[in-house]
Amino acid sequence: MDVSVVKYSGENTGRKVALSAEVFGIEPNDHAIYLDVKSILANQRQGTHKSKQRNEISGSTKKLKKQKGTGGARAGSIKNPQFKGGGRIFGPQPRDYSFKLNKKVKDLARKSALTYKAKENAIAVIEDFNFNEAKTKQYVSMLNALSLADKKTLLVLPEVSKNVVLAGRNVQKTKVTTADQINTYDLMNADSVVFVESSINKVVTLLNKES
Repeated sequence: MDVSVVKYSGENTGRKVALSAEVFGIEPNDHAIYLDVKSILANQRQGTHKSKQRNEISGSTKKLKKQKGTGGARAGSIKNPQFKGGGRIFGPQPRDYSFKLNKKVKDLARKSALTYKAKENAIAVIEDFNFNEAKTKQYVSMLNALSLADKKTLLVLPEVSKNVVLAGRNVQKTKVTTADQINTYDLMNADSVVFVESSINKVVTLLNKES
């Protein structure tokens, strides 16, 4: 599959770049995508939620009323979960939600996500560039020139460019990343993936590297 290369100002360069079939043209694996997205979102969870159990509540342990003869249910302590202010039954406890996913599954998931984007014609390629200043106005002008202003976009750089990152960080519906940091969630969450030309080879090399 060939994609036209344009300048960040929107002008066509007259060149095309070929997208590797090994990365952008495989048979997509939906389950691999599901597992990788689940892993990414799980790893972002803090897991610091906590509620007090019966043994952690402050209160008297004195028996509230006699066991029998009251006509109501027996009650042994004010910390009983059935009472207001009592301990919580099976409440959340701090835990680690992250889980391990094999590298080959992650690579397959990213390849599958890129294949879906290629099939949807949701991949754009722009000529290598850099901003002289970190101005949000320049980043917005670039999106307007590429007709992507109203879409969720993921810009993939070959390496960190401070001015581009700073210019794009306050723009809604857009994210800037590098070729070695792309993940399945960002790819699937974006309406359009914009590759800087030299980042494509880095992505292909990364995903085809032997484990």
